Order: sequence, then structure tokens, then C-alpha cells
Amino acid sequence: MSSIQAVNQAISGYKSALLKHPLYNEITNIQDLHAFTEGHVYAVWDFMSLLKALQIKLTCVQTPWFASEHTELRYLINAIVLGEESDETLSGSHQSHFEMYLDAMQACGASTQKITAFLQEVVQTQNIFVAIKTANLHPNIKRFLDFTFNVIEHGKTHEIAAAFTFGREDLIPKMFTEILKEFKVNFPNHDLSKLIYYFERHIELDADEHGPMAFKMLEVLCGTDNQKWKEVEAVAIEALECRMELWDAILENITAETMA
Repeated sequence: MSSIQAVNQAISGYKSALLKHPLYNEITNIQDLHAFTEGHVYAVWDFMSLLKALQIKLTCVQTPWFASEHTELRYLINAIVLGEESDETLSGSHQSHFEMYLDAMQACGASTQKITAFLQEVVQTQNIFVAIKTANLHPNIKRFLDFTFNVIEHGKTHEIAAAFTFGREDLIPKMFTEILKEFKVNFPNHDLSKLIYYFERHIELDADEHGPMAFKMLEVLCGTDNQKWKEVEAVAIEALECRMELWDAILENITAETMA
């Protein structure tokens, strides 16, 4: 059994629980969909920081330029950055996936006010941890963001890659497929073209390209170092636990709106 297979086996129960989360079946009207996107958008945004943290670690992003030691890894991460930061939109222009998601939220009537206010606070405080602590967000969303930025701030390169790979790139295709099933059943009379395009694009890229690239990146970073693989597994489990808590928070918000 390869090290990647061993980690996947260790986290299989967490992944299975996420794919069976009751949240997917609770997105039954447009208000539920708005609540979902307004909570999920934080995961769309902080993913970009995980990505850029890896680019900083594995390539040269300063001047004077010098070739990094990671000849194969710099290709892998730059290829992923291109797809995530400058992808083709539904109209044929180019945006980051976060910008595409904001456009999709606005197109379906969801509010972007809270995420915009949060990002303004990040800029004003110049401290992501202070911004998270003072934000008017569900505690689970705060924990999700805290985990991401603590890994970025304090994690080794392979630990950041673990959060990126097992918490996002490997997880997203199956998870987003479950979400799309509900979209197509429950919203036949709403134009969700931009949102559906976002999810379908992620499923396509992550399953066919970015997921395999991320696994390759981990294999190169960890090699046969058992301690590194143990650290990868620990970060992967915490990443999935945080995602479960994020889904719990969104479900709680949907339920609260239904009862209001």
C-alpha cells in the first residue's frame, strides 16, 4: 500500500461522513441556497490563500528571481494557480474562482455583504487572525478560517499541501457532485447557470487535473519520510473535521431561517 493510499484509508470515514451530511438534502428552496452560498463562500476564499502559500513555498515570487530547487513542483503548483486564479468564465472572460463565485451568488440573489465586509476588515486590520476573531460569523466558520491560516502561518510545506490536497482538491469533486444533484432537482425555475458552471468547472478541474497534481506534489514533498506522512494524515483529518463543522454551521443557519 502506498503512503497516499494509507492516508486515504485513514481518512475514509471522515470523507464518507461528509458525503452523507444532511446539509445536501436541506437545500430545498432559494432561501436555503442563499444561506448555503453565504456560508460556503469563506471556503472558496481561503482556498486561494492555501494555493498562494504553496506557490510562495515552491516557486520564486520575489525579485531578484532565482530558480527554486523544486523543478517539478513549481510546474505543478503554477499550473494549478493558472486554473484557479485565472480560469475561463461562462462568458469567456477570465477570473479567479472566488470572483466567479461572488458573481454567481449575486446572479442568484444571495448577499455578498458579509464576505465583503469581512475582507474589508482583513485589509484594515492587516491581521487575518484579528479579523477572524472580531468578525460576526458563526464560531464554526471562524474555526474553519483559523485552521486554514494557522496551517499557512505555522505549517511545514507538506502540511500546507495536505490541507490543500485532502481538505480541498481530493474532496471537492464528489462533494460538489452531491450539491449539484440538489440544485438540478430543487431549482428548475431559477437561473443558476453561473453557480452550476462554477461547481461543474471545479469537478472537472479537480478530478481530472488538479487532484492528481496535488497528490504528485505530496509524494515529492514527503517521499519515504514516515514522519512527514504522519503529519500529512493529522492535518488531513483536522481539515475534514473543520469542513464537517462548516457544513454543520450552514445547516444550522438554514434550519434557523426555516423556523423564523
